[in-house]
Amino acid sequence: MGAISFHTAHPAAGRPRAVLAAARKTIDRFVSCQMQHAAAEAECPRREHTHTPPRDEPAGDNTQFQPLDSGIVSEAIPGFFIGRNSEGFWVARDAKGRIGGLFLFKSSALSFARTNSRPTGCATIFPSHRFELDLENNGNALVPHLGSVKRLVTRHLQRLVASIG
Repeated sequence: MGAISFHTAHPAAGRPRAVLAAARKTIDRFVSCQMQHAAAEAECPRREHTHTPPRDEPAGDNTQFQPLDSGIVSEAIPGFFIGRNSEGFWVARDAKGRIGGLFLFKSSALSFARTNSRPTGCATIFPSHRFELDLENNGNALVPHLGSVKRLVTRHLQRLVASIG
């Protein structure tokens, strides 16, 4: 009696390496950017540096969330503001101020909006400026902690670069 064995690679076998490589590349970009910023501060200690959100977009002041124009969107359709905050995380906020959340990915913020507007669906508004979540975070619970970690790492990198330079 013969035995046949198949040696095929499982499709998910290479994924952990690809995910780790992508994460490493993202962290390298972040660290490089933070080190450049810290080096610039170390070179010009007298010059005041203000935090500039990623991609040089100005941070929005407390956004006035206006009701949607009923001539454009029916009042029966909920609206969600989707955008980034000053730390670069994604924010989804109901136009009426009932619910909102912080997310790592734009797709997660959009999914949150769709889920919280069932069964009718929702209108999504993408403000051109950054805004902060002014409600309880009903999104990814880790994002506020990641913001704290990001600030801590940035502060340590700045000290490291300053001591090297």
